[in-house]
Amino acid sequence: MLESVFRRARERGRAAFIPYVMAGDPDLATTAAIFDTLANAGVDAIEVGVPYGDPLADGPTIAAAGVRALRAGTRMAGVLRLVGQGRERGWPPIVLFTYYNPVYRFGIRRLAEAAAAAGVAGVIVPDVALEEGAELRGALIANAVEMPLLVAPSTTRDRASRIAAQATGFVYVVSRLGVTGAGTEPDFSPLGSQIATMRALTDKPLAVGFGVSKVEHVRAVAPLADGIIVGSALIDAYGGSAGEAAAARVRSFVEPLLLGACRS
Repeated sequence: MLESVFRRARERGRAAFIPYVMAGDPDLATTAAIFDTLANAGVDAIEVGVPYGDPLADGPTIAAAGVRALRAGTRMAGVLRLVGQGRERGWPPIVLFTYYNPVYRFGIRRLAEAAAAAGVAGVIVPDVALEEGAELRGALIANAVEMPLLVAPSTTRDRASRIAAQATGFVYVVSRLGVTGAGTEPDFSPLGSQIATMRALTDKPLAVGFGVSKVEHVRAVAPLADGIIVGSALIDAYGGSAGEAAAARVRSFVEPLLLGACRS
């Protein structure tokens, strides 16, 4: 399913645009309104964070959003119920971004089955090492749920090849070392060689994330990658608001980025 997302975007002459939203921040009703807005804006997929108290890959913006969501009572089951509304509301494919502890507590097989039932397209779990993820990958694949894997700038070529071979849906190319966040200006100059290396290793779609926050960033990445993931800057854009007010801020933020993802 996810590979078709990138194919359709390519046919339209642009990189797939994938916003990240923390589920339940500030509440699940607001998250649903944001999903409606993103769908109407024409995003290609949505990456949805499942709040967790020790998010190793998340910078301060997303970590704080997770804390707010947890305080609002958001848990895995509630996120899956929310995602299950997607078919009726016309939402694009949804990829969960979570950590192994919530997966383990929920149950690996139970999560795979519940994700499939809710219509989840993929699940990303950044703190599971390649060598330790076979059970989870197997459970997801058996339920037709894909599992994209991350490749960092520091990943060796041999390891990147093995990660790409096991990834399904797409390969998540981390554009910089460290955690997510929009606070510092990224240096995308090494990204070209990083993408070229991955192109030589796999024909799976490559989506770039971490640090992409402005139209200029999107324009710089779009010619190189198959997809672009924007998270912290989007959360900052609607932070402190809720409901339709948050959705309106999301639309204003996302529309220029979507235009920036066009390659012509």
